[in-house]
Amino acid sequence: MAPTTLIPGFDAADLDTGEGVRIRAATGGSGPPVLLLHGHPQTHATWRDVAPMLAERFTVVATDLRGYGDSAKPGSGGDHAPYSKRVMAADQVAVMRELGHERFAVVGHDRGGRVAHRMALDHPGAVERLAVLDIAPTATMYARADRDFATRYFWWFFLIQPEPLPEEMIAGATETYLRMHLSGQSRTEGVPAEDLVQEYLRCYRDPRMVHAVCEDYRAAAGIDLAHDREDAAAGRLLTQPLLALWGAEGTVGRTYDVLATWREVSTGSVDGQGLACGHTLQEELPDQVAGHLTGFLAG
Repeated sequence: MAPTTLIPGFDAADLDTGEGVRIRAATGGSGPPVLLLHGHPQTHATWRDVAPMLAERFTVVATDLRGYGDSAKPGSGGDHAPYSKRVMAADQVAVMRELGHERFAVVGHDRGGRVAHRMALDHPGAVERLAVLDIAPTATMYARADRDFATRYFWWFFLIQPEPLPEEMIAGATETYLRMHLSGQSRTEGVPAEDLVQEYLRCYRDPRMVHAVCEDYRAAAGIDLAHDREDAAAGRLLTQPLLALWGAEGTVGRTYDVLATWREVSTGSVDGQGLACGHTLQEELPDQVAGHLTGFLAG
């Protein structure tokens, strides 16, 4: 079956990273290249309203992260390294190079923002600009976690439990779990749209994806933090211009001084603002998100 995408006017393909891992990518538009990375529990379809607007001025590539959507779901060992943000970021750099883009901007929401953060640190020659949507740095969020955060973001602590506990519990109530997760992220009536819910549910019904999601979070609580500590010890900081957007009505916006958290890990310019929505900015306020991104990406 030929690769497909829900993004209007975009073409889909499965691209090899060179490590035997294939990544689903949707491409459209022309101009300077921009990579869009989704979060959990979404897929690249989350950009379906934003991507066409960006494609009026940019070459846009929207992908499914390793383990998500229609991308490959490789096995993982005890250190969860195959789902470290370092490895997930390397996938995406390889995809962009396969498409002929050696240097590009990257926009990441949620988990995709964490992959983008690691990509900008590990591949400064490739990442020209960085935009993160509704996150603070992973190490910051773990270090400052309290009861309120743990209650609101319970999956950060549920999904990291040893295999197969979370996998089997989710398998027993997949649709209930996913719908509650999605509805809890949004503060906008009608978001996510039902056809997007069905697309995310199609992917989430694959036990391999659920396992990969758990591995993503297990890596975040382990090997990713080790990588962050190494960076801190070496004084490695972000150098690219950074735009942070967040939902003013969501947990991140209510819990952190978002710009301050990013300035703590960056030597470059850091700008941004909260928008009147919840966690899924690109689905709740696509016009505003596209406008902010266009201005930032145009430099």
